[in-house]
Amino acid sequence: MSDIKVPIAKPIIGQEEIDNVVEVLKSGMIAQGPKVSEFEKEFSSWVGADYGVATNSGTAALHVALLAAGIGDGDEVITTPFTFIASGNSIVYTGAKPVFADIDLKTYTLDPECIESLITDKTKAIMPVQLYGQSAEMDAICDIAEDHDLIVIEDAAQAHGATFNGKKVGSLADMACFSFYPTKNMTTSEGGMITTNNKDFVEEAHIFRAHGSRVKYHHDDIGYNFRMTDISAAIGLAQLNVIDEFNKKRAENAAYLNEGLSDVDGVITPYARKGSVHVYHQYTIRVEKGNRDDWIDVLTEEGIGTGVHYPIPLYNQPIYQKLGFTGNCPNAEIAASGVISLPVHPSLTSDDLDLVIKAVKKASDKLA
Repeated sequence: MSDIKVPIAKPIIGQEEIDNVVEVLKSGMIAQGPKVSEFEKEFSSWVGADYGVATNSGTAALHVALLAAGIGDGDEVITTPFTFIASGNSIVYTGAKPVFADIDLKTYTLDPECIESLITDKTKAIMPVQLYGQSAEMDAICDIAEDHDLIVIEDAAQAHGATFNGKKVGSLADMACFSFYPTKNMTTSEGGMITTNNKDFVEEAHIFRAHGSRVKYHHDDIGYNFRMTDISAAIGLAQLNVIDEFNKKRAENAAYLNEGLSDVDGVITPYARKGSVHVYHQYTIRVEKGNRDDWIDVLTEEGIGTGVHYPIPLYNQPIYQKLGFTGNCPNAEIAASGVISLPVHPSLTSDDLDLVIKAVKKASDKLA
């Protein structure tokens, strides 16, 4: 197997992150403490929301947000099948059922036109996933939700800093949930965040995040240990100082790739909606000719790291079929069979990007 010359992802940890962590370690407050509160305030302000609730993962953020919204046994939540399984699992954890609506094949996000026919008297929420760093059509989704008295929760795990019609992801719905996994646009090593303007949701989220407790050692609900540590928050505070720069570099890298791949046979480059900001958590092409795995083999031989986000619509996952969850989403299945994510992270040089372009062209010449 060829050595990977250009990795698909590379976390950037600077001196400020290191200094912040050392400061926390020296303080002795290494669990949830003042740094978490500071990070919640700073991050929510950055996205334009009133409140932030930090968690120990993006999955935990989704789980807690759904619980805070009162989602539970017998309820239904409409979401996309073209996402990481954590989106669906967070719904299942509550006892609710994920109901899958198809995607827009240009943006790969939830298609508002596919939502309304799936709404029943059991539907309680819609969960659009802001995939690859781009927002779904949130105005249309929120209008549908308002018409049917539904809650909207953004899965914003991949969209730190993205905007829709001038407003940042994280401030577009009743709640939004972010992930700070190391491959994301910004990291806390592991971590998550709920953002919202609703104080009642915040109070409920605090309870479910900390063992179902409103008062220490007094437990009103079955809760979880989903708290972030001050160590993670210290990293996040430093990353907030560079995330805009990181996103700018991702966009520049994406533009470079778009230009270099614009005339490559068999390749559809990413679509970015006008009037909104795409932050390119992933730069994901779709191949229309040949077998996707053969394209990946060529890219790997050329030393290019790749990812497939995502190869199986959630309703076709073995565990979901076992649980009886179904779906009929043709666009999601087309995307799942053809997408390839290429390196776009801020560490890339122009030479790296040229290697990516050269490798894709070689795969096209061979397979398209």
